[in-house]
Amino acid sequence: MSADGKNSKKHVVYKKVSRDKSIAAYLSKRDFVDHGSHIDPVDGVLLVDTGYVRDQKVYCRLKCTFHYGPEDIEMIGQAFTRDLYVSTIQVYPQTGEEVKSLTKVQERLIKKIGDKAMPFTFQFPNYLPCSVCLQPGANDPDKFCSVDFEVMAFCVSNLEEKIHKRSSVRLVIRKVQYAPDRAGPQPAAQISKHFLMSDQPLHLQASLNKEIFYHGDPINVSVQVTNNSSKHVKSIKIAVEQTTNVVLYSNDKYTEEVAVEEANDQIATGSTFSKTYVIVPSLANNRGKHGIALDGKIKQEDTNLASSTVLKEGTDREVQGMLVSYTVKVSLLIPGMLGDISTSDTTVEIPFLLMHPRPEIRKMMTLPLRMLENCHLREQGMRKTKTDICHTLASQVDCLFVARLNMTENFLSV
Repeated sequence: MSADGKNSKKHVVYKKVSRDKSIAAYLSKRDFVDHGSHIDPVDGVLLVDTGYVRDQKVYCRLKCTFHYGPEDIEMIGQAFTRDLYVSTIQVYPQTGEEVKSLTKVQERLIKKIGDKAMPFTFQFPNYLPCSVCLQPGANDPDKFCSVDFEVMAFCVSNLEEKIHKRSSVRLVIRKVQYAPDRAGPQPAAQISKHFLMSDQPLHLQASLNKEIFYHGDPINVSVQVTNNSSKHVKSIKIAVEQTTNVVLYSNDKYTEEVAVEEANDQIATGSTFSKTYVIVPSLANNRGKHGIALDGKIKQEDTNLASSTVLKEGTDREVQGMLVSYTVKVSLLIPGMLGDISTSDTTVEIPFLLMHPRPEIRKMMTLPLRMLENCHLREQGMRKTKTDICHTLASQVDCLFVARLNMTENFLSV
């Protein structure tokens, strides 16, 4: 990774050079956003040592790979990987095809690197998933499952030839989604349950304060119960469930609780109940739990719970790698005729979105906090200045008082 000397992220350039110095790949970013209506193109440039390459060809490749086992282990000649998408283009020498217009990013990179830089551009198809991985268990780290993206540049005589590590470079990238600009209606769910020997039902209604939550946001769950049945409610359980639908050879679903709140609130027969619970799903409370879906990460960077998958209308779900969704489940625990042995529950499920805000929105969100911090620091500075002035005045008053005492003593002695 290299930068142009400034600390601003807008000017960061990601660079990777092959071992034999024949190819250098440049990207201005590693995260490419799926906006729903369109996806950011993967646009970068290659710097090729044409004297070293000579009559060989330089290709650039965008690849999406599904890993379902250790990357460095093969069995019966087969690796635990499957390519969901591969696109390869020839960068050098140019093929004579119509050259696409340069993007602003490529123009800046060429201006920075030089006219010998050769641009490349890839377009993501609509059906590819976002970067995501399943957290392996602490006792079994080899159970690894992920969807990864990479840009690869390599030098070969033809595409059938083996790609050597010394003449190739790999840059790991991520395909990400941010929260939609407009949220839907306030999510809510309700259910009425009839019991044997009860003329009237038990009615449960639950709602969330909004549809879209950012990672780390508290979720307010409002619960309203009208118990006209002959049963009494023993306790209430609020849980956030993450469901990961892994679509490869068959549809596998992993459902894990990522946050749980159990309350001993009891609701007697013929009474009503209303209360708002606060619950926060986070990775910090789920580290080491196998099967939890996480956002894709680069190298050893820390990550978070996987963001919700938002599919474009008309997208074929069967070609996706991993689909992540979240649900709040509100359950009322109701003892049966045999007490706790035959307990049952009344449950409603409320889907919601858990995602990151767009960078510009995140910047707007942090601006007021920075202003408050600056005001707090200025207030502390003013308080310190006032304290210093008071100490100075006090010391001056003390000195004046001591001087007057000395003058009095001298007068009395005379």
